[in-house]
Parts: sequence; C-alpha cells; structure tokens
Amino acid sequence: MHIGSVIRQQMEEQGRSVSWLSREYGCSRVNMYKIFEKQSIDTQSLLRFSVILHYDFFLLYQEELRQRLLIPKAQE
Repeated sequence: MHIGSVIRQQMEEQGRSVSWLSREYGCSRVNMYKIFEKQSIDTQSLLRFSVILHYDFFLLYQEELRQRLLIPKAQE
C-alpha cells in the first residue's frame, strides 16, 4: 500500500484541494505534495490525516495485516 497516494485519493474523493488539506494539516502545499509521494508515514501523522479527512486510514492497514496473516509462511 502507498499511503501517500491513498491520502491524496481520499482528499480528491471528498472534493478537497491540496491548499485546503495543507492548511488543515499545517504545512505548505510543497510539503503536502511530498507527503503524497511517501509510501509510509508515522502513526501520529496518519492519525492527523484521519481526523482532518474523517476517514480511518488505520483500517486499511488492519485489512492488509489480516490478508498477510492468512498467507501460509511457505508461500511468503
């Protein structure tokens, strides 16, 4: 999973702009675009995005974990 892309997708689905999200998050638009490029981010940042966008990004990781745990170790 590429969390930066997922955050951007959720922002776009809500009809929000990069300017809006960067203001809410408290960073510049340039830095927001850098976040969109990240494959992973720290949990505190993920929590902030979840609150700002009213979307539980942690559920995506839960689902990924469940899928990985169901794969037999011999197939990894």
